[in-house]
Amino acid sequence: MTLKIIGAGMGRTGTASLKVAIESLGVGRCYHMSEVLKHPERAKDWIDVTDGDGGWEKIFDGYAATVDNPGCNYWRELADYYPEAKVILTIRDAEKWFDSTNETIHSIEFASFIENSPFGEMVQKTIWEKMENRMQDKDYMVNFFNSRTSEIIDYIAPERLLVYEVGEGWERLCKFLDVSVPDAEFPRINSRAETRKLLAELMASGGEERREEAMVSAGRGLHED
Repeated sequence: MTLKIIGAGMGRTGTASLKVAIESLGVGRCYHMSEVLKHPERAKDWIDVTDGDGGWEKIFDGYAATVDNPGCNYWRELADYYPEAKVILTIRDAEKWFDSTNETIHSIEFASFIENSPFGEMVQKTIWEKMENRMQDKDYMVNFFNSRTSEIIDYIAPERLLVYEVGEGWERLCKFLDVSVPDAEFPRINSRAETRKLLAELMASGGEERREEAMVSAGRGLHED
């Protein structure tokens, strides 16, 4: 199976909702950070990519789409490797995005929790190094978000790219994917409050010996919420 959809939008831009939306449209399985959480052994696949030893075919075997981290940080490589795939760039207000990430996936507390684990190594290499480890620097991160958005828009052919806010709902997404609009509400999951609660429960799981078990549970929660 080859990727049909590449999600270029970063985490906390509605990517969990987009994952569920894509799968409900019948496109196929959609990769998301929750897949790594549910299957911790997959962290090594991404570490291999950063070391130059991995391959997209292995990572995305059985998937028709990818959204969220870590894949979104390789949007250029994936767009070149899968030239027929459509690219969806989920966006939101950059300052609100920073506030959301700073309280959740880029928080100091979460970084401390995943330190010295394969998952932490993967996050460091595939996400935080690309941000120069300045995740709590608001001015830097807002500029990073906006510059990245412009870079993607400039690089991807307009007919291949959808710049999209998940709050728009189904219409533009379905038109872009050339599928019918479903008779159902657009999925809206993993709000900031929900994610903060999930991560708080994860970090209170009882120490390093239970970290992997708790992260698997969190991965299931991210998808099933």
